Amino acid sequence: MSTLQLALSSSASSSYSLFFSPLSKRNALNSLLFYKRRRRLPLSHSHSHFTPHFLRPRLLSSVAASENGAYNNSSPEIAKSFDFASEERYFRPNFDRGSDPFVVSMPPPNVTGSLHMGHAMFVTLEDIMVRYHRMKGRPTLWLPGTDHAGIATQLVVERMLASEGISRAQMSRDEFTKRVWQWKEKYGGTITNQIKRLGASCDWTREHFTLDEQLSQAVIEAFIRLHEKGLIYQEYSEESGHLYYIKYRVAGRSDFLTVATTRPETLFGDVALAVNPKDERYAQFIGQMAIVPQTFGRHVPILADKHVDKEFGTGVLKISPGHDHNDYFLARKLGLPILNVMNKDGTLNDVAGLYSGLDRFEARKKLWAELEETGLAVKKEPHTLRVPRSQRGGEVIEPLVSKQWFVTMEPLAEKALQAVEKGELKIIPERFEKIYNHWLSNIKDWCISRQLWWGHRIPVWYIVGKNNEEEYIVARNADEALEKAHKKYGKDVEIYQDPDVLDTWFSSALWPFSTLGWPDLSAEDFKKFYPTTMLETGHDILFFWVARMVMMGIEFTGTVPFSYVYLHGLIRDSQGRKMSKTLGNVIDPLDTIREFGTDALRFTLSLGTAGQDLNLSTERLTSNKAFTNKLWNAGKFILQNLPDQNDVPAWESLLSNKFDCEDSVLNLPLSECWVVSKLHLLIDSATASYDKFYFGEVARETYDFFWGDFADWYIEASKARLYHSGGKSVAAVAQAVLLYTFENILKLLHPFMPFVTEELWQALPNRKLALIVSPWPQTQLPRNTSSIKKFEILQALVRAIRNARAEYSVEPAKRISASVVASNEVIQYVAEMQINRFTLWLVKD
Repeated sequence: MSTLQLALSSSASSSYSLFFSPLSKRNALNSLLFYKRRRRLPLSHSHSHFTPHFLRPRLLSSVAASENGAYNNSSPEIAKSFDFASEERYFRPNFDRGSDPFVVSMPPPNVTGSLHMGHAMFVTLEDIMVRYHRMKGRPTLWLPGTDHAGIATQLVVERMLASEGISRAQMSRDEFTKRVWQWKEKYGGTITNQIKRLGASCDWTREHFTLDEQLSQAVIEAFIRLHEKGLIYQEYSEESGHLYYIKYRVAGRSDFLTVATTRPETLFGDVALAVNPKDERYAQFIGQMAIVPQTFGRHVPILADKHVDKEFGTGVLKISPGHDHNDYFLARKLGLPILNVMNKDGTLNDVAGLYSGLDRFEARKKLWAELEETGLAVKKEPHTLRVPRSQRGGEVIEPLVSKQWFVTMEPLAEKALQAVEKGELKIIPERFEKIYNHWLSNIKDWCISRQLWWGHRIPVWYIVGKNNEEEYIVARNADEALEKAHKKYGKDVEIYQDPDVLDTWFSSALWPFSTLGWPDLSAEDFKKFYPTTMLETGHDILFFWVARMVMMGIEFTGTVPFSYVYLHGLIRDSQGRKMSKTLGNVIDPLDTIREFGTDALRFTLSLGTAGQDLNLSTERLTSNKAFTNKLWNAGKFILQNLPDQNDVPAWESLLSNKFDCEDSVLNLPLSECWVVSKLHLLIDSATASYDKFYFGEVARETYDFFWGDFADWYIEASKARLYHSGGKSVAAVAQAVLLYTFENILKLLHPFMPFVTEELWQALPNRKLALIVSPWPQTQLPRNTSSIKKFEILQALVRAIRNARAEYSVEPAKRISASVVASNEVIQYVAEMQINRFTLWLVKD
């Protein structure tokens, strides 16, 4: 063991600055020992553009780009801010460097939408994937678009019309849809422009809307093909729609049966009472008739059915098939008629007699009062039930049985299950495969019709004067439908189209291939880009959207529409609560961009784990804004310490340093060998994490290397070479390592932080390509583990001395002595460090 004694001092206060002037002759260990963080400088801009106002013009090159991505370096000037709109030339797929495309279909946000954190999350993650694979040389296509959002859009326009004193009921269907299209043209681009502000590198020349003509044709074709295969049918069902104890007299007797119901106003639609055949309380009444209250003596049969729950209520069930899904199927099984007592606006119709025209709730109140007067009301008690409400307006939705169109899902689901089982489709994280399998294994038929005016009109025509259940025509357009009707019913026939539209999810289920030209299998985009590579979305729509796309993709193209499904979690507030207007905890991404910058927001969102919810806080955003600032300031330091661009010998010396062969790395000085070796390790691990979609790991590793290794240690260590009188060749090594390391850091971070990294990249000399299309760093580059270990020991030494000075409150300018006890090997390489302002006493054992 040996002991190394150091007499430590600091000098002028400038030594505490983060960046030293070129006149300062600091050396490696001195800089490290007395380094003190200066107050961080504010960002040039709080949002996405960074203006390099501090940079000397002689260090900068023009950012004028040609179409092939090469930049003209003839001008020494740089524009005050980088024109990111010019980036769009690179958003289109380029097959020059590869033939295996990476394709992502953007989840189409509602055309009525405004940017929220869920959008910011999927844009960030998908853009990371696309930018990474673009730099890897793969042709990349990120296909954007918006959804027509049937319910939401119709509601928005109805409210707009109401503010003008106009009701939809006063308009024809064509007039209303014309107003919706006008609204869409005026406001529909809002969400797209907001997504662009996040830096989304989509191919905007291929942007789609689910009501585009080509996509609408795809929807019609899908409906017709499913119908031709017998997978679409029409059926009565509940529209999404909604304990009183009442006595029913048994006809011809003095006995009463008491019925418990949650909706007494539907008794006008009762067609029977039912009891369980094993219920001894009511066995004597089976086969007799009961009198429905307040209906002027209308009789209904008392029937037995094993499905009646003896334990619910009184064990007597009123059957109202026009207002309950289960009652409907029971009535069909028993051959009972169907009575509907309610209009679609929630008022009672003529079947309700004297109650006709009353609102359902008003009718309920009036009916109960009259039942109490007549002694037929037994009791009313609290009962917890699930009342369906409109997602948009909050109104109670009445279950009304009406004709709907359904898709038979079981045969489609079977193939989708096999896709995951065979490994043709991989879901990330894997645990969601169980949820996917459970849903598809227990799938029910899909009701695809909606009672709206805005959307894809169901391609079904009925024959005037014929029974709609039996006589209808499925066709691609009205002319084809009329031609079919003429052939079947004669020239005098009249037809009319089904008034309903298709569920918005129906068109969304075709999104990965309808946007590429399907059903035209010869379309260039379909041939080049289908099947797609990745589907990224929130885990909450795994069934509503993802599973349906898989089923439809296999059905219509014979292929799984994408190879991977990446599911992100929800964005929650700092306390882990779901964001809601009620709680007042909604974080607006546009406000966040203005305060913290786009890159800081994107980097923060990327730190989550697939499938896990992410708690978003101001503290995280502030920290990552500081990270952006640190990156900016590091670029500033490097640019200030590179040779004059006109100094050809200096640049030749700098560029002669290569780091892709083992000898060149091993021959570097300790601090340079350490940082280059650490960088090469980082490139390998980050690339592996990118390939596994571990984006949070990439972000954390790169953050730690940049801030903890490069900025805090190597930049400080480099000042000894840059400012010491060791000659230009020594400085050139440090300059080369600074530039090489920083370039690769920018490449690793570019998918996360495209604005600041591209801006800094453009400011560096001799840029031949924009960063967005620059090649990804090579992997498996040389590294020296011995140098890493040696420098880590040196770091431990410096930290120990810093801690000792801090512990004893040593004045920054005061000299102290330190004894280092270490092995001969450690003492030797520490002693070999050029520490001109230190006094060394080497005392050997």
